[in-house]
Amino acid sequence: MLPSRLTEPLWDQLASLLPERPEYHPDHPLGCHRPRISDRIIFDKMLQLLRFGCSYQAIADTTCSATTIRNRRNEWIRLGVFARFKQIALESYDRIVGLVLDQIAVDGSITKAPGGGEVSGRSPVDRGKQGLKRSGMTDGYGIPLGRVLAGANRHDSPLLAPTPDRLDDLGPLPDDITVHLDAGYDSDKTRALLSERGLHGRIAHKGEKAPIQASQRWHVERTHAWQNAFHRLARCYERRLTVIDASFDLADAVITVRSLIRQAWMTHRWDARPHRSP
Repeated sequence: MLPSRLTEPLWDQLASLLPERPEYHPDHPLGCHRPRISDRIIFDKMLQLLRFGCSYQAIADTTCSATTIRNRRNEWIRLGVFARFKQIALESYDRIVGLVLDQIAVDGSITKAPGGGEVSGRSPVDRGKQGLKRSGMTDGYGIPLGRVLAGANRHDSPLLAPTPDRLDDLGPLPDDITVHLDAGYDSDKTRALLSERGLHGRIAHKGEKAPIQASQRWHVERTHAWQNAFHRLARCYERRLTVIDASFDLADAVITVRSLIRQAWMTHRWDARPHRSP
């Protein structure tokens, strides 16, 4: 499970985004029904689901049921809590440490999707089984900036066009942005696409050894590994796009805040600062 030095600041921020709810529903005719399950319990359960990748039934216990977890998750999705949560984590990281936005890396990653769903497809690397592809984008350090989800049978190149559009949510951008891509994007169409958006592309050439021209692309590959450490993303059983996006937003917020604590530990002091380097 995640350490308290990480879960506590995450919960404090998420709690500020949740609407206030009475412990007992005021319109109940008898006024004696069971109290509402605490949002903190649901948040901890969602982190456990994300980390361990188990089913809702497996994580449910006497504190809350699987149905309650799903209902509260859907409520938070409708309110846009997860998307806003991830955005606040990015803004905090940018304010304290600083996003490296002049160096962007984009790459695709295929994971399993045994249950199929809205954004699944036949995986070319898993004997045609159902799989999920994400076209992820990171800054120059590896902080996840956004993603585009599609079926595993989609090629990386067509997914490049909507991926940089996620930069529009980050506010003012540097005038000179370099996008690092692997050899799968080596085409005139990709170069024209980047040129239309005012971006410079550093693209690996087909037929040349990757380590020689890896440059800054390894950051996004490391971020894919960080995301796949959350087993619910590495093996996705969710079928709806909104739920999968919410899971990625929560994971990205955890990754961003964890990186923020690690880097700020050397330059900042705060009351709950870990005694040792995290």
